Amino acid sequence: MSIPPTSESLDIARRVIWFEQPEQALSDATRFLAYAFRYATHEDMRTLRRTIDDDVLRTALDQAPPGIIDARSWSYWRLMLDLPTRPLPSRSLD
Repeated sequence: MSIPPTSESLDIARRVIWFEQPEQALSDATRFLAYAFRYATHEDMRTLRRTIDDDVLRTALDQAPPGIIDARSWSYWRLMLDLPTRPLPSRSLD
């Protein structure tokens, strides 16, 4: 799934995934939202939540790639989205 490239979502993408083109950042909703959970402002998230259903946010949080979301943001968004507590995703060096 991708996030629709509106002027607002493109502006947010430029700030939260500053190292790539905003259209590319929005093309992977799970990855984009992982960065948004970590780096977006409260106002950015309010803007995103006007067009993105909480079920999409829950799925993105549950499938977030390891290493993007910090522990504080992980705990906050799990609480805000009424998800059960579970460990932060981590990388495995097998």
